[in-house]
Amino acid sequence: MSAVMDHARPWPEFPAINRRELKTLQVNLGYRCNQSCSHCHVDAGPKRTEMMDRETVDLVLQFVGARAIATLDVTGGAPELNPHFRYLVAAATAAGVGVIDRCNLTVLEQPGQRDLAEFLTGQGVHVIASLPCYTRENVDRQRGKGVFDLSLRGMRELNRAGYGHDGSGLVLDLVYNPVGPYLPRDAQALEADYKRELAYLGVVFNRLLTITNMPINRFRHELVRTGELDSYMDTLFNKHTAANLDHVMCRSLLSVDWRGYVYDCDFNQMLEWPLGGEQTHLSDLMDASLNGRSIAVGAHCFGCTAGRGSSCGGALSA
Repeated sequence: MSAVMDHARPWPEFPAINRRELKTLQVNLGYRCNQSCSHCHVDAGPKRTEMMDRETVDLVLQFVGARAIATLDVTGGAPELNPHFRYLVAAATAAGVGVIDRCNLTVLEQPGQRDLAEFLTGQGVHVIASLPCYTRENVDRQRGKGVFDLSLRGMRELNRAGYGHDGSGLVLDLVYNPVGPYLPRDAQALEADYKRELAYLGVVFNRLLTITNMPINRFRHELVRTGELDSYMDTLFNKHTAANLDHVMCRSLLSVDWRGYVYDCDFNQMLEWPLGGEQTHLSDLMDASLNGRSIAVGAHCFGCTAGRGSSCGGALSA
């Protein structure tokens, strides 16, 4: 497959890679979100209507059980806005599956979500929360006016429930992504800055994950508008580190969309590039081995291998 990119010159091919043992099922419960962030590769927002139904949620649970999946990674949009979110999480944790909630923090103040922190605490969910910077100016520029203060209130609520405190067993990780067309800084140094600055504001967290902005959808449109797409792609390609290929998330992760169709990763899902290049439904994979299957790759994949590398789990360990 070749990536869809708005630039005139051809782009080098991304190296061929294959799948390994499946460990993580990443499920997108729908594209509806209470925010419309400028970097969002999902193009999520309040007007999106796509939502996973109960039948497909039950299929996810069936697959997780049949394939002994270790981690269920729940994302969106704002996944908590799906009416079946809590049913899915509770059923998965009851079955001994580790659950990650990709939370935008501001959703905790949405109607019907005021007890969300209590629910997540009771289920022992690993919360990975988006906070693209520790300054009000940068966060509000990327996510909308007032989002920084709303995010802090969400963090304080999670902190009060026990999240982010050493020894509590309740993990609150934050996600940083650059505001503009450049690679993230060193994760450890940036984490120290985050912890220092946020401590002044009375909030704590466990770990900072750094994620590269992917040149697709909303962020790509912004790069085209500003004439920076080619230079950003140059940065990704020139910073490509071959050692990162051994650690990219698509080797052990399967991405599921709101209809139950599967993809090699969340980014391919947004580009509508099906698993291995062939449209497949989760129901077709109950007994199928994925080991050794080729992964659909393109120019956007250089976003995962540039510099220290990037994935949904942050910088890679190359």
